[in-house]
Amino acid sequence: MKVLICPDAARASDRVAGMIVARLARAPRTVLGLATGGTMEAVYERLIAAHREGLVSFAHAQSFNLDEYVGLPPDHPRSYRHYMQEHLFDRVDFAAGATHLPLGDAVDPGAEAARYEAAIVAAGDIGLQLLGLGANGHIGFNEPTSSLASLTRVKTLTRQTRAANARFFPDPAQVPRFAITMGIGTILRADEVVLLALGAGKAEAATRMIEGPLSAACPASALQFHRHATVVLDEAAAARLTLRDYYEDVHPEGGPAPI
Repeated sequence: MKVLICPDAARASDRVAGMIVARLARAPRTVLGLATGGTMEAVYERLIAAHREGLVSFAHAQSFNLDEYVGLPPDHPRSYRHYMQEHLFDRVDFAAGATHLPLGDAVDPGAEAARYEAAIVAAGDIGLQLLGLGANGHIGFNEPTSSLASLTRVKTLTRQTRAANARFFPDPAQVPRFAITMGIGTILRADEVVLLALGAGKAEAATRMIEGPLSAACPASALQFHRHATVVLDEAAAARLTLRDYYEDVHPEGGPAPI
């Protein structure tokens, strides 16, 4: 696992966006695994800016998002399809039909999860998977105690996760209890994984992920198994790392940003 510690959130977002730009430059047909949430908005703004400057094209790429809320149709203002259209898809040059999310309003969510997993496999699996980090150590919606070999399925969200996402809903009671999510095993099949975590609220989870024991209690710790995983942190998220001096010796200030 490569650990990059950047001076601040802006530099960390620059670094992650630069890695995606670099991947598409060398492999334009990459299958991207994408994430949602407040942390990702700055990354997507940088990708949009790079696209407008002619530095990156998504025209030959595909994308599969990590998850979607069960019960929300694609046009619901709090669905992840709506989030992605607003924050990225409608502002860059993905081809029609090249962006994929689970159908949250599917009649049979379990069958939809199986269909989505099969679609990822049919696309050749994820080339570069972008991840955020939950304060309880979740990746995607793989909550603590998730199987480390799990595939795309329906998961019940913890109270902590629902509380963290309540800010995106007019009424906290409207936060769905279930989501369709890529499994940890699905994520680990990706050729490359990039995880971005920002702020003091992620410091404990980041330490457990990087330096703690491999455990289903911290699903993100499964990334210790990945052959090409990069974790990008700002100063606050890195504050509790025991081996921080070593990470900074290897990659001072997170290393140079590609863009």
